[in-house]
Amino acid sequence: MEQITVYAFPVFLLLMLVEIGYGLAVGRNTYRLSDALASLSQGLQSQLVASVSMLFQLGLYALTWQHLAIFPHAALWATPWGWLLAIVMFDFCDYWLHRVGHESAVFWAAHAVHHQSQHFNLSTALRQESTVAFLGWPFYLPMALLGVPPAQFALAGLIVLLYQFWIHTEHIGKLGWFDRVFSSPSNHRVHHAVNDQYLDKNYGGMLIIWDRLFGTFIEEDEAPVYGTRTPLNSWNPLWAVASGYAPLWRLACRAPRWQDKLKVWFKAPGWLPPGVRDDSPAFDLQAARQRYDPPLTRAAMLMALGQFVLQTAAAAAYLWQSDVLATPALWGFALLQLAGLFGLGRLLQGMCSPWRLLALDVLLLLLAAAGSLL
Repeated sequence: MEQITVYAFPVFLLLMLVEIGYGLAVGRNTYRLSDALASLSQGLQSQLVASVSMLFQLGLYALTWQHLAIFPHAALWATPWGWLLAIVMFDFCDYWLHRVGHESAVFWAAHAVHHQSQHFNLSTALRQESTVAFLGWPFYLPMALLGVPPAQFALAGLIVLLYQFWIHTEHIGKLGWFDRVFSSPSNHRVHHAVNDQYLDKNYGGMLIIWDRLFGTFIEEDEAPVYGTRTPLNSWNPLWAVASGYAPLWRLACRAPRWQDKLKVWFKAPGWLPPGVRDDSPAFDLQAARQRYDPPLTRAAMLMALGQFVLQTAAAAAYLWQSDVLATPALWGFALLQLAGLFGLGRLLQGMCSPWRLLALDVLLLLLAAAGSLL
């Protein structure tokens, strides 16, 4: 599966370049360099985390299928109808995980990473979460119990995920009947918006009929404002992941009763224990329109682009052979890559000069070379 992801890298890049070119041609560019690199960094980071957490990505599903599946060898799964059913089943399970990702605080802390961008373009699609798999694996176990083989489950999930790439764009309007059945750019713009009427709507990954069936659908009407209601205001890829959990931890510490310290994690986002006040300012849609975008020098821009290109190439080489690498090598490379992405984030925020980032890269290369000799 990792090799399929590597093949997709140049396709993603080409389509993003097409979107940028079209946006410039029509005078409506939806990209900012720092935001796009931050989103793409989250994509790389999620792949690195997945490579060292296969127990949660696929292992627990495979164990369930092996020991508890009802129809593990049914001929259906090898037919086109079986493949179609597996994809629809995955999309259905994904709807409920996605919905819980907005309705339970700890799940939202994991999922919010995908919503943090204040822009909406194809790079936003690649802003993938790194920790959802640790929480979300039970949602797919019904497929294992019914006998969908692990490889088929993984490929069905990849198909649903790849489908969602193209719906992250502002350049495609409403599509008539298609919008009533499938997730589409119009439907998904609603999902990424922070406008009051759009909150917690349109969860469907491939099919929007789940939202219509379960009462979470709304048409796009008012112009969407993107991001999260508490803006991240950072390009640090590690803080982007941790930022959802830190407030929950602080809130749990403030809760006077032990049962409320637990409830904080599973109640809806924004829930407060009795006796705890929220002193944060009320949400302001106009303020949410102000985008975080620290200025960059030309040297910093060139260094940031070069850094990301090199890290993407290194990640592709790593993912291509990750199936045969020993666990220490997997962890070692993943940590070195994360350090590089952290340095890139500091550069984008003006907290690190291009020369310091270059020095960090040299150090990381030396560490990688030393590790390969062990």
